[in-house]
Amino acid sequence: MDYSQKSLELCEQHRGKLRVESAVEISDREQLSAAYTPGVAEPCRRISKNREDVFKYTIKSHTVAVVTDGTAVLGLGDIGPMAGLPVMEGKCALFKRFAGVDAFPICIDSKDPDEIVRTVKLIAPVFGGINLEDISAPRCFDIERRLRKELDIPVFHDDQHGTAIVVCAGLTNALKLTGRKWKDTRVVISGAGSAGLAICRLMLNFEPGDIILSDKLGLVCEGETWLNSEQKELSLRTNRSKLKGFLMDAVKGADVFIGVSAPNLLTADDISTMNPNAIVFALANPTPEIMPEEAKNGGAAVIATGRSDYPNQINNVLAFPGIFKGALEARAKDITEEMKLAASRAIADLVSESELCAEKIMPDPFDPRVAEEVARTVREAAAK
Repeated sequence: MDYSQKSLELCEQHRGKLRVESAVEISDREQLSAAYTPGVAEPCRRISKNREDVFKYTIKSHTVAVVTDGTAVLGLGDIGPMAGLPVMEGKCALFKRFAGVDAFPICIDSKDPDEIVRTVKLIAPVFGGINLEDISAPRCFDIERRLRKELDIPVFHDDQHGTAIVVCAGLTNALKLTGRKWKDTRVVISGAGSAGLAICRLMLNFEPGDIILSDKLGLVCEGETWLNSEQKELSLRTNRSKLKGFLMDAVKGADVFIGVSAPNLLTADDISTMNPNAIVFALANPTPEIMPEEAKNGGAAVIATGRSDYPNQINNVLAFPGIFKGALEARAKDITEEMKLAASRAIADLVSESELCAEKIMPDPFDPRVAEEVARTVREAAAK
């Protein structure tokens, strides 16, 4: 199927993917008086006396803002906030479909981090959580850090943390399947931007043998002058052998390749230089770093992509709906590292021992248990 054409037809037919519908019936004067004036003054009074009552009487308890500036949309890059709107609408539709969470797209016409932070702070009274989306690195790090500090509701950059959560879930099962332990595993991550750095950070909690980050300028190594502040921080905790060079140098002898970078970076010959029964997560979309068929020809035992037309799709929809559902239900003020780890382990555990195989390391996104289990573990982690 030509999904590009299908998407155009879908969006044109429905004029977008979202609608606003009233949760209450307003069909006579009595209902009008309760939903609006004069009755609506009473919840206003209650909230003015106790701010926490806003969660009791309004949409804030179940509504998330999906915020972008359109600077890093899919693989399209900086296409602007208006062109990014279809993606944000789709994200909101997924929130509703998979977790029953209401979400609304907020596309900000500015690339200035100060303006973006200020705008989100000004609209925050309406929302119970903020999902940052498709904001380019390294600006996204600063924006998220500031909003987490200055707001009292959860702020979550899905391109970073959602990706990290599902990657670590998939890798947990892939290691189990290939008989590996985290402590003996050497991981190479291609892409030292927002997703790659977040994957690395979360993965360090599992204590792998080593992680080597690869950027287009070379391997992230302590002392390199081209490192940005985020890369410099992680260089102190990764690449223990101080390997220098480029991606191909790191891939040799590695157990795991994780790509969140660019298409067609590797060949079957490159995969053949990895350790036996290698694990390859080639997640660049729509064209991965190496096509699954070629990775298999190179000897990879477990292969995952970001695509839905191959087995083992590493899809953020497994994470973000349940994470926000759990955080909203727990009335959490932040999404912590413990909550992310709980979500990752919950996703991995949904693939049973009997199901686990080379073509099944991730649960089905349409499995109704996914969002519920993720939400439950996030609630429990938030309570702790």
